[in-house]
Amino acid sequence: MAEIILKLDHVAVSLAGRPIFTDLTWEIQRGQRIGLVGPNGAGKSTLMKLVAAELGKAGDGPDAGGPDAGSVFRLSGLDWGRLEQEPRLPPGHTVLQEALTALPALGAIERELDALADRMSRPEVYGDPAALSKALKAQERLLHQFDQLDGPRYESRVKETLVALDLDRSRWDTLTEHLSGGQKKLIMLAKLLVQQPGLLLLDEPDNHLDLPAKRALEGIIRAYPGTVVIISHDRYLLDEVATHIAELENGRLTTYIGNYTAYTTERQLRRLRQQQMYAAQQKEIARIEAAIARFELWASLVVNERHIRQARSRQKMLDRMDKVEKVTDARRMTLELNGWRGSNKVLELADVARTFANGRTLFRDLNLMLWHGERVGLVGPNGAGKSALFRLLLDPDSASAGEVKVGPSIQIGYYAQEQETLDPAQDLITCIRAAAPLTREAAVAFLLRFLFSYDQTTQPIGKLSGGERSRLQLARLVLQRPNLLLLDEPTNNLDIPAIEVLEETLDEFVGTVLVISHDRYFLDRTVDRIVELRNGRLTEYVGGYTDYLAERGYDE
Repeated sequence: MAEIILKLDHVAVSLAGRPIFTDLTWEIQRGQRIGLVGPNGAGKSTLMKLVAAELGKAGDGPDAGGPDAGSVFRLSGLDWGRLEQEPRLPPGHTVLQEALTALPALGAIERELDALADRMSRPEVYGDPAALSKALKAQERLLHQFDQLDGPRYESRVKETLVALDLDRSRWDTLTEHLSGGQKKLIMLAKLLVQQPGLLLLDEPDNHLDLPAKRALEGIIRAYPGTVVIISHDRYLLDEVATHIAELENGRLTTYIGNYTAYTTERQLRRLRQQQMYAAQQKEIARIEAAIARFELWASLVVNERHIRQARSRQKMLDRMDKVEKVTDARRMTLELNGWRGSNKVLELADVARTFANGRTLFRDLNLMLWHGERVGLVGPNGAGKSALFRLLLDPDSASAGEVKVGPSIQIGYYAQEQETLDPAQDLITCIRAAAPLTREAAVAFLLRFLFSYDQTTQPIGKLSGGERSRLQLARLVLQRPNLLLLDEPTNNLDIPAIEVLEETLDEFVGTVLVISHDRYFLDRTVDRIVELRNGRLTEYVGGYTDYLAERGYDE
């Protein structure tokens, strides 16, 4: 049996008075690669912080970072590192400078060695045999520590790790404040990989990464020598790297052996078995309750101690019975995009170019045709200009050359990756009523369909989580009744149940879809054509992501 490196035993955690877990047990074994899944708000990040002893508790006592109840066992000598969902990097550092801070202890040793070398260059030290001998012994000790931390190879290891994560040399001099969220996350991941902790905790490591970076990430996780726990909504990644899936829902954790596909199959089988056991038990309970009622009736008609004992015996039988829980489906977002048929030719790009005032050309000679009913995925590396192309489609006059033709009966609905279409100061009701003429009551009822609470409807949008803002954007799209959807990374921040609802809805949508996405599972489920924007040019591929990858020969 594999060695247990960490165990949560009947732990309970509450945040702001709200219970997150009440009786959660979990074992993590050496060498496992665990995908931690569950709906938004289930407590996955909280659970990750608990594992990393980072829960914010009052005071700085011995229980700081621990649960409210229950126990946490960590194998002696276990070290761990956690990648946060939203990484924060200090300004003023280049990519390489920040990556080189991965081992602070090594930096401290280097500073001590520099100070020692300076001291040894002074006459009062090199001219004094006793002082020089003392300094040389200190230097020997520090050099030994330096070697223990692989100091001579440290910088080359950092650079190799950056390259492996698709952060090539051309970006090393870029200041971190000029990087995308995905690139910042890669730097933090590079630092963790250099540290090589025994337990690697990754919270949404793939968010905002382009396809080449995601493939690089998968290879690194598969090759990692320690144990890995990953929170991710990327089903493709979980299929590629996970050896186990841990599902967190309603404060309970259920573990499954295998990748995401194996988990979905086993979960369905377990739920089916539970449903059958529940039905059988309810039938047995009904039979016992009927017998109790019968014996109690007989005992009331004819005072008979035997009937009373029989009734009590069956009641004890019921009380001792381990009840099988009824299978209930988690509440899902209600999404209905009622598109309509417009012109057969939906969109045409003819030799379109976009050049900025500084003379930089983002793309040129773009040609593309969209027909009614098509589902087209737009892919390409970060920075290729995919989002800029969407903004050009919304404002055809911004094209530097060429022509953008939109069909005469086409109504565009736009989902923005950065969610800039939402006003953070606006409350949810006002936002919804600006999209369609609804009464206040109707707006509230509509928002409830998208899993918002009644209290949230009057709160400013700025207080919403990323997933909640994503659901709000989808709600606005429904009210706009478009027949051409321009979706820029719609699965970012959504949990898997919400993504599945979106996939089902797009499948039934009467209209045309052009979607930018790095979600490979989603692309395979929804699109029938891939258009790649790379080096200012468009290339078309028939089929979904898997077909595109095969035709590209895995060369991204």
